[in-house]
Order: sequence, then C-alpha cells, then structure tokens
Amino acid sequence: MGNYKFILSGGGTGGHIYPAIAIANELKRRHPDAQFLFVGAQDRMEMEKVPQAGYEIEGLWISGLQRKLTLKNLMFPFKVISSLIKAGKIVRRFKPDAVIGTGGFASGPMLRVAAGKGVPCVLQEQNSYAGITNKLLKDKVAKICVAYDEMERFFPKDKIVKTGNPVRGDLVEMVADKNEALDFFGLKKGVPTLLILGGSLGARRINQLVAQNLEFFKKTGVQLIWQCGKLYIEEYAKYSSDTVKVLDFMNRMDYAYAASDMIISRAGAGSVSELCIVGKPVIFVPSPNVSEDHQTKNARALVNENAAILLRESELDEKFENVFSELFQDKAEQKNLGDNIKKLALPNATKDIVDEIEKLIGNATSK
Repeated sequence: MGNYKFILSGGGTGGHIYPAIAIANELKRRHPDAQFLFVGAQDRMEMEKVPQAGYEIEGLWISGLQRKLTLKNLMFPFKVISSLIKAGKIVRRFKPDAVIGTGGFASGPMLRVAAGKGVPCVLQEQNSYAGITNKLLKDKVAKICVAYDEMERFFPKDKIVKTGNPVRGDLVEMVADKNEALDFFGLKKGVPTLLILGGSLGARRINQLVAQNLEFFKKTGVQLIWQCGKLYIEEYAKYSSDTVKVLDFMNRMDYAYAASDMIISRAGAGSVSELCIVGKPVIFVPSPNVSEDHQTKNARALVNENAAILLRESELDEKFENVFSELFQDKAEQKNLGDNIKKLALPNATKDIVDEIEKLIGNATSK
C-alpha cells in the first residue's frame, strides 16, 4: 500500500496549476512512495512551474478555440486527436491509480482517456461558473470537488463534493505579526494600509487606477503595498516612496495580508479562496477578459453574502473614489465585510480533496 501512481492534469493559468501542485504535495505527504506525473499543454506556463515544484511533466499539443477564425482554430481538431493519442500512451505506460484534473485545455483529453480506461478520475472546479473543459468531463469522472454552492447547475448532484480551493499552507495558519509585516515592507505602524493585487503578471486596469489615484490615496491617509506584476514593474516602479511600495511579485504573501487593512484584488478563484481565509475587507475588480466572465461571477457570489464589494472595470472612473472613501470611513462596515468573508473560508480544502481521492482509490482497489 502507498505505492500509488497519480496523474495530475491542469494548466494554462496559475489558477489551474497551483491547486494541482497543492493536491500533489498533500498526496505525497500521505504517500511518500507514490509516483507522480503531471500532464499539461506543451507551450503553457505549467511546463515551467511544475518542474520548479519538483514534479515531472509531459506536454500535450493542445490549445483552446479562438473567438475568431484563425489558423489555430483550423488546427484544433488535429490537436485534439494528437492529444488523445498521446494521453492514451501515457495512461498505458504510467498505469495511474487515479487521475486528477484541475481545469485547462490539457485535462480534457487526459481525463477523457483515463476515464474511458476505467481509471478513477476526480475533477477540481475552482470557479463559481464551471469551465468548458470540466463541463465536458462531468459525465466521465467519479467525483467533482467544488468551491461554491449551487454547482448542480453544471454537474450531476451526486458527484459534487464541496471542498473549497487549495491555498498555500502559510495562509491557513496566518500567524504573521502585523508590526513585523509592516517592518518587512518598510511601512509605518498605525497608518491604514491598502494592499493592491493584480496577479503575478499584473492587471493593467488596476495599475492604471492606482497610478491615477495616488494623490487621492495620499489625501485619504493610506499607505500602499502595490503588486503591479512583472509585466508592468518598469512602468510603475518610479512611484515607489516611503508610503507606496511597488513590487512585481510577492514572496511573502502572509506578510502582505498581515500588513493590510483593506485589499483591492482581481477575483480569480485562487485569490478569492485566499481572501476568504485572510478575512479582510475587499474590493474586487474582476478581469473582464476571462472565459465566461467567471471572475465577475466569483465576486458576485461573495457580494450576495455581503462579504465583499464589486466594482467592474467600466465603473472605476465614475465610482471608485466614492466607494473607497465610504468603506475607508466606515470601520463597522470594514469589520462586517471581513467577518462575513471569513465565514466563507474553507481552509481544509486540500486535505478534503485528497480524502475524496483516497476514497476512490480504496473503492477501486477493493473491487
């Protein structure tokens, strides 16, 4: 027992990659002798990030359909066939005990082939609006781990288990001291601190918003931790000062969260799950450039619980200053939002997902 073999497939974005790595780490903790293989899209970021996490990965020749007629779309059927063939070879060679899909193009062919060969398969859907790949796989897999209620709109009710999304381990405990965190960033104690998150690459519109409102923030009396992203650091580094800390990437997210009193963030599934655990008042500015507008739907799910504020990019010029000022001045509402978002936290998500995988393995091996 314990010499299991697991295939994990998902990628394209960090929101698909990092949950897969977190699940693999928990499986490895429980089964040190297990073997792992990741399967991704051969030209996407998982081909770099997964080896950095210490796991082997193979790439499929697969991508999504473009919204307009392009040569890439004409190649799509050939990519699907190629990926199905290679996925079949991987399953026959590796002989996995279970396959876990976290969304993204590569997980489609991988899980379809594995399920067709009788391998127990688990889906992990991060968003409140299911992705296309996971919706196509819903009838093929044994279990679907979700982070939101009412997901029976997309998946068979008897397969759904609400687990939440995996988050980095240092946030589950959140033991970082606020004063220590402020010292880390070189910020003053006793001054309200706003954390701005645009993801590892950065969010152009959020960066523009912050740059346009630096004088407003100064007058309001807040200091900033501004993660502008590696694509924008050269453009915005010039705004760094004693009260504005501009960073391309956060190596200590626990310090960033501990130092902050309020947060402005995109609404990707991973960010939302982390912010629920953190329990601070959040203004979400969802990206409108993602499939199915799922970031807006993620944020809306929290707004419906009075657990966050939602501002669309199209509303920022008109509404941002008033919305921010009202929240900044209303300490009771800040506490209310923080308390409500924390009630939605599911800090044991990774362990609960692995529990479901182990149940399936047990059922499979006992047959």
